[in-house]
Amino acid sequence: MSHIKDFEIDKQICMQFEEDRERFAGAVVPPTFQNTLFTYPTLDELSEAVQFEKQHYVYGRGTNPTVEIVEKKLAALERGEECKTFASGMAAITAAIINSVQSGDHILCVSHLYYSTMELLKYLGKFNISHSVVYSTNTEEISQAIQSNTKVIVLESPTDMSYRLVDLPAVSRLAKTNGIRTIIDNTWATPLFQKPLTHGIDIVVHAASKYLGGHSDVLGGALITSKKIMKSIFDKEYLLMGAVMPPSEVTLLLRGLRTLPLRLLAHQENALKVAAFLESHPHVAKVHFPGLATHSDYLLGKKLLTGYSGLMSFELREAHYRQVEKVVNKLKAFKIGVSFGSFESLVSSPNLSNNEGQLLREHISPGTIRLAVGLEDINVLIDDLKQSLMD
Repeated sequence: MSHIKDFEIDKQICMQFEEDRERFAGAVVPPTFQNTLFTYPTLDELSEAVQFEKQHYVYGRGTNPTVEIVEKKLAALERGEECKTFASGMAAITAAIINSVQSGDHILCVSHLYYSTMELLKYLGKFNISHSVVYSTNTEEISQAIQSNTKVIVLESPTDMSYRLVDLPAVSRLAKTNGIRTIIDNTWATPLFQKPLTHGIDIVVHAASKYLGGHSDVLGGALITSKKIMKSIFDKEYLLMGAVMPPSEVTLLLRGLRTLPLRLLAHQENALKVAAFLESHPHVAKVHFPGLATHSDYLLGKKLLTGYSGLMSFELREAHYRQVEKVVNKLKAFKIGVSFGSFESLVSSPNLSNNEGQLLREHISPGTIRLAVGLEDINVLIDDLKQSLMD
């Protein structure tokens, strides 16, 4: 019952929280403050604002009334203290990671992370910041992978591509015991279906371009964390790097949030049916989707997740590129493309024809196909998969 109550609270946050319609002449949609700067009556007042820019509107690279509305909504949805939006999901996670480390530190990655996040960690090697990956979601194995200079644990739950779940409360306790900060990418579940901060995670990251925006027309990211951590990020990685989300994009994100609860329920309904169909197909070796009762982390998911989004993967029995290519190219309703979380159904694969050895080293089957199940008619989607998987 508490999950139902939380979902109803979140619906109200998505639609009305912090919009203060009286302030904007009763407008049902807050105005977009497109201006880049704000003026003050006196030099003293401007000087005060510049010194405490986090609490004042000074320049577009800092704070903005339209942007603040969305940030307050996202913080409330995650049950966090503060949120800042960024120009992309990668800008957000870059700020979170850079804020958390210095030269000589080590970053521990749990299982599979987004490809660009891994590329970022490799890039940080030039600054003497190392990283390693533990290809397991088992807390004990994660503990054994901690090094003396580990300062951050970065994870996704469900994990990228393999969609395993991490025991967030256990990993949080482990990290705090060792003085390690935790950062999670919560894009898959969204704040409606998982709230990592309530389990002790330090920083939550979102690619707002996905479910939060929901229409494939918004590029943005967000960080939600404590006031203490956010003050440090705002003063350094936010203001100095300047990768802010512009008001025009935030307005589209605000529109997306209004329908997020309804869209997620529809994604979930379609995804559960697609996953069940794939699991029963003779050409499919395995389906990676935590909403299936046969999933190895199903019971953990019942504790941590209050719902399931539309992103999953499955493995073909003929696990090689030519078979993956054949199946993917036959799909019609599922369009071939990157990203996920919007109204359209998409298909892709980590198998790029020349990287099967790497996939095996990373414990990913070369027969893996990723599906982002959209909002189309479920019969159309399943019929499309049927004809694609035919001999």
